[in-house]
Order: sequence, then structure tokens, then C-alpha cells
Amino acid sequence: MLNTAVALPDFNADLQAFLDTSPTPFHAVAAMAKRLEAAGFIALDESDSWTPEPGKGYYITRNGSSIVAWRQPAVDAAVNLGWRLIGAHTDSPCLKVKPTPELHRQGYFQLGVEVYGGVLLNPWFDRDLSLAGRVTFRNEDGRITSALIDFEQPVAVLPSLAIHLDREANSSRNINAQTYLPVVMGQTDTKPDFRALLQQRLQAQGVKDVERVLDYELCFYDTQKAALVGLNQEFLASARLDNLLSCYIGLQALIDGGEAAAGQVLVCNDHEEVGSMSACGAQGPMLSQWLERVLPDVDQRNRSLSRSMLISADNAHGVHPNFSDKHDGNHGPLLNAGPVIKINANQRYASNSETSALFRHLGEQVNVPVQSFVVRTDMACGSTIGPITAAELGVKTLDIGVPQFAMHSIRELAGSQDAHGLYRILQRFLQTDQVL
Repeated sequence: MLNTAVALPDFNADLQAFLDTSPTPFHAVAAMAKRLEAAGFIALDESDSWTPEPGKGYYITRNGSSIVAWRQPAVDAAVNLGWRLIGAHTDSPCLKVKPTPELHRQGYFQLGVEVYGGVLLNPWFDRDLSLAGRVTFRNEDGRITSALIDFEQPVAVLPSLAIHLDREANSSRNINAQTYLPVVMGQTDTKPDFRALLQQRLQAQGVKDVERVLDYELCFYDTQKAALVGLNQEFLASARLDNLLSCYIGLQALIDGGEAAAGQVLVCNDHEEVGSMSACGAQGPMLSQWLERVLPDVDQRNRSLSRSMLISADNAHGVHPNFSDKHDGNHGPLLNAGPVIKINANQRYASNSETSALFRHLGEQVNVPVQSFVVRTDMACGSTIGPITAAELGVKTLDIGVPQFAMHSIRELAGSQDAHGLYRILQRFLQTDQVL
């Protein structure tokens, strides 16, 4: 039975808290796991044998950065009704710290970075940056283990060059990622040992048995908190809306969706922004291996998939009032006008008439409007995990998303009503027993 939907103000407040505590995919998955456990879902280890019981909720993680959560259906229900899957991705474009990052120039301590994904680089300058991620170390017993780290406070900045020294900055500025992006950490007489700084931070967080930091996966992030902005708080501004917004929506839809006969699944993969080809990415085997374990019989599994559907949730390009010519005139989604069905004739999105029709039908049932996005015919189209997962599993798929501005910026903007509207549709989707 469907649980009552969370009211809009409470939904947005908790969404903002989730965004603020999830500076990296590792932190996002940890935050999702904490919410799932509070809702009664049981953690399983991929290295163990499983016997999931019908009606109970479970979740698994891989690499600490991807997660699959589900309510286990009875076998007959899985075969006859299939699975209702919601997909999203946990990663966002960012600046990642290099393995040997230390630089000491003009008395300034800096760290070298790599660009992860299609970053909009200009907005990264002159922001209060902190550092977070995963650190792997040898403990005092000689064992190798990992822990999450978050400096939380601003510890770095990427200062712009004054316009007096770059008169063309507003007309023809090009950013050389190798030379312009080393981040300023402070002033020192000598070059600090970055791994030693990480060890000190781990110990400050309560990790006491660090003998030596061996490696890490760290990224910089903006310390400005998520906020509702606009004269009437029409907008939600935050880092990593693409695509932690969809992760949160899918998570809450699963938690609040209540039990149903069909299987209910949330999958949030890492590495979408760099192609999804990894052990925990959508082009990897994580989801198919999970499905083989929860429904081992091949014939039953194939029959189940034929009655299943995936909604891939990844944000859409809202029509910008200053750049409306970048959209097809009939397909420019507006913020706060409802979630967007994403369509592409060349299969960059996996939507088709049947999956789109069901989504429109569900939107009508919960009184949430639905929009469409088609890229201009003279422009290239992006993609997401939808077509990849559809190809991997052979499952009917729909690509949708909340419209937003400033995609891949350090601070993005979405409508303050749209996430809640999509949440209500996805709640209903998890309950539907309609077979396409």
C-alpha cells in the first residue's frame, strides 16, 4: 500500500540536508544507506550468500560509490509482474586531486588536480572550496582499510587572475586545465606532505589507528550550502543537483512507496559522467549480477524482465531565458512546470511511445504535469544510464529528469517544486501493476 507522500516543505528541507552531506559519491551512498537502514532495509554483502525474503527490503553497495536497494517480491509476482526500477547516478563533474599533487610556488602550497567529467570550469574560480572523498591506509595492525574523509571547512581556493592582467577575460578567456587549475591551499616555507595532512585529518575525525596513508580518491567541492532562492523561493540552488537530486528522489520514492506485488528497485551507479564503463558503473555487471542472484532461474528471470520497466532519472536542460535559441521552440522545458520526458531519435535516450505514455498516465493520476525535451536537430545530444542499462538488461526504459539550469557548474539551479512532483510520480510507478 502506498504511503502518504512527504509534504513539499519537509521534502525540500531533507533534500537540502542530503545534498549538503554528500560531497562525493562515497558520501552520497553512505547517506542513502543510513536512510535505508532507518526505514528497515537490510544491508547485504556481495561476498556472502543471500536468501532474501519476499516483502523485505535490502540493499547492496559496490566500491562504496554505487548502490542497489530493493523490496524482494515473491517469485510468482516477479515473473508475472516484473520489476519497477528507478535508475540514477551518484557522480558529478568535479576537480579530483592527483596522486602526487604537491606544488610549492612563490611561497604558496598548491595541489594539482584532474578534471573529472564535463566540468563547466569558469564557476570554480573564487569559491570557498573544501576537500572530501575516500582514503585508503595501513592501520597499526598491518591491515589495509579505507575511511571517508571530509575537511568540511573551506581549505582551498582557485583565485582568478585580475582583469588588469587579462584584459580579454570577458571576451576570449580559455582555461588551460593543467596550468590554471592547481588549487591554492595556503602559504608555507616548504612543501607539505599531503598524505601526512590526510592522516592528521583522519585522526581528527576519530580514526585513530592510521599507520600510513597509502592512497586516496578525493575531490574539491563548494562549501556553500544548498538553498531555496528567488523572490518566492521558486528555485533550489546547490552543487551536484546533477544527479544527486535524482538519487534522493528515487530513494524517497522507494522508502515511501510501500509494499507492492511487483519488485521495487533503486539503482544508483557511479561513473556516469565519464562513460559508465567500470565495475560499478551502468555499463558494468553490477545490476545484472544482482538480478541473477535475486531471481536465479534463467527462464523466470527473462520472463520477469519482459514485464519490467526502468525509469532512468537524470536532470534535463531547462530553457534559459537568456539563451532560448539553444532549444527547439516546442521542447523547451520550464522550471517548476513538471518533470521532463527526454526523447532522441538516435537512441541517446531510451524513451519510446509506450514508456512515455505510462509516465504521462502516472503523472495524470497524481496531478503532476509532464513536459518533453528534444534537442535542437542541429545540435548533438547527450546521454545517460538509460540506453546503457536498457542494452545491458533488455528492459523497457524511459529517460526523464527534473529541468535545471547551469548543468555541470559548481552550483546548479532547479525548480523548488519539480523534485517533489517527480517523487510523487515515482511513488505511483513503484505501485503500478500494469504490464506494457
